Amino acid sequence: MQKPTLFSKMAGEDKEHCPKCQSELIILNGGYGPFVACSNYPKCDYVWPLKQAADSQIIKELLDYFCPKCGHNVVLKQGRFGMFIGCSHYPKCEHTELIDKPDEKLIGCPQCQGGELLQRTSRFGKVFYGCNCYPKCQFVLNAKPISGKCSFCQYPLLIEKKISQNMKIFCANKLCNKQQ
Repeated sequence: MQKPTLFSKMAGEDKEHCPKCQSELIILNGGYGPFVACSNYPKCDYVWPLKQAADSQIIKELLDYFCPKCGHNVVLKQGRFGMFIGCSHYPKCEHTELIDKPDEKLIGCPQCQGGELLQRTSRFGKVFYGCNCYPKCQFVLNAKPISGKCSFCQYPLLIEKKISQNMKIFCANKLCNKQQ
């Protein structure tokens, strides 16, 4: 398929034509963003996206760091799931690294007592902690878990919350929730 040239909406300029059937091309908006389509649809099915195909933009080149796979510089990129570090020779080298790596220290799940709580990210970018035995165990926390026992109800897990610019420790049990 031939990529269409830029459209111009000004009066008096030539219209773009479909490379398949020579009908006029129009700009439409769809679920995945704006696209160019043939006005002769459904007889002609020519479409071309106006949105860039690449999902990431280079923010900064990191000159002091090198790709462990190919040795070229790595760059800081903004993608659809947030910031990440990737090789500057993409797509030849597909090496990527997370910036915010999850906590390595694992805490046991108080509900099923067989799993461990892992740091995860929701589809909206929020960090939460969930059991790795999901979907069998659906225990989740929105605050950072800390190993320890509640001094009031003896619940085997504590959480860390930010209260008026100070980090305080509370019981993870929703019925107790007392400050330690």
